[in-house]
Amino acid sequence: MSELSDLQPKALWVNFEQICKIPHPSKHEHDVVNFIKEFGISHGLETIVDEIGNVIIRKPATKGMENRVGVILQGHVDMVPQKNSTTNHDFLKDPIQAHIEGEYVKAKGTTLGGDDGIGVAAALAVLEDKEIAHGPIEALFTIDEETGMTGASNLKAGLLKGDIFLNMDSEEEGILYIGCAGGINANISFNYHSEKTPAGMSAFKLVLSGLKGGHSGADIHLGRANANKLMNRFLKHATKEFGLRMSEIDGGGLRNAIPFESFVTALVPKDKENALKEAVVKAEKIFQEEYAAVEPHISFTAEPTDIPSHVIDALTQKNLILAVYGCPNGVMRMSDSMPGLVETSNNLASVKSHDGVIDLQCLLRSSVDSSKDDLADMIQCVFELAGAKAEFADNYPGWKPNVDSPILHAVETTYKKLFGTEPCIKAIHAGLECGLLGGVYPNWDMISFGPTIQHPHSPDEQVEIKSVKKFWDLLVETLKNVPTK
Repeated sequence: MSELSDLQPKALWVNFEQICKIPHPSKHEHDVVNFIKEFGISHGLETIVDEIGNVIIRKPATKGMENRVGVILQGHVDMVPQKNSTTNHDFLKDPIQAHIEGEYVKAKGTTLGGDDGIGVAAALAVLEDKEIAHGPIEALFTIDEETGMTGASNLKAGLLKGDIFLNMDSEEEGILYIGCAGGINANISFNYHSEKTPAGMSAFKLVLSGLKGGHSGADIHLGRANANKLMNRFLKHATKEFGLRMSEIDGGGLRNAIPFESFVTALVPKDKENALKEAVVKAEKIFQEEYAAVEPHISFTAEPTDIPSHVIDALTQKNLILAVYGCPNGVMRMSDSMPGLVETSNNLASVKSHDGVIDLQCLLRSSVDSSKDDLADMIQCVFELAGAKAEFADNYPGWKPNVDSPILHAVETTYKKLFGTEPCIKAIHAGLECGLLGGVYPNWDMISFGPTIQHPHSPDEQVEIKSVKKFWDLLVETLKNVPTK
């Protein structure tokens, strides 16, 4: 990974390289929290770890800048742990294998953690730099943003003193974000009992793969395929036509990542073997044709496998397949007030069977709370009619745009001065921590910006190198131009 340290800005990339060496998936940030804490202490800066595990580091103003408004730099320390099925990687033990490919930095077969490792690395670079002019700075490093916003939702009032909040967790350089969607998690479960595998059956491993996946907020409008929806679409027809029985299902992964793979152990009567294989080939062709513009690498195969001793009971299998196939997924509504912005969506993220239970997870997003609640009710109806239990948790608010924000106008002016073009002003259909944090600190004037990170939350994640330099230059120049108190 030493090649990263040759990139500019050097301090940012060196810090990012260090973060890549430390396993830090959501819920397992202990080591990276300790790294950041020791970083602050080693630079002689006031360093606090709060009760939940967030880190706050304070850096005094540089000489002559003491009268500037205090600024909070914020990023989250956890990353989404996604990998290709062919990649051997333990996110709890192995470092991320970051490397340069052309104009990008990416990882080998896994997510990179540029979301939000680049933002964290930028804050660390500011903290250690002795040349940048700035007023009082506080860096806030939150935990567990990706799976519950645990750090943000448990941050106590009164810990932070600044009034300007710079979130560095957005993923399109040249865009300044001033609003985001809220979200809620759906946790759904079917109980099933195992039935002895009927006689005269042949078993196959159905593998749907090659999908792009992606961020369930930022990429949901791109029309990419959802592996869970496609697999259960096939299962519905195969069950009816071939008497297919299912032994296990494993589709998707994290709730904030569009599922790009699904695996099913399926059985059909021996005299239906060829018919099943032909149906899989036909389905693959249909999927490829339907998604030709956005999913060029869809693969759907059926390979013979050992016959399992038991299958999921027929009624639960039927109810599961029908409910997953019927569950709302993707964009539900576009915003009326901000053209091009997704207002409400759902990601049917995960369908997994184990030990008599089939667990499903969804992530619902909306910038309108009532629409989010309506979608939750809709999904609950679908699954309760099918005999499942549906519960909702980790409801968090959105961030309402403020087009009159002073820091927005300051950053907008700075961007135009630096690069000669106007930045875009947008809200994002993703769950930035700004909504939660702004509720605790209503005095904050907030904005979010960052470099270009493509395909976050998927193994194709990559950071555009030149955009990181522009992001850094904008951050440094903004700190120089923070208004006086």
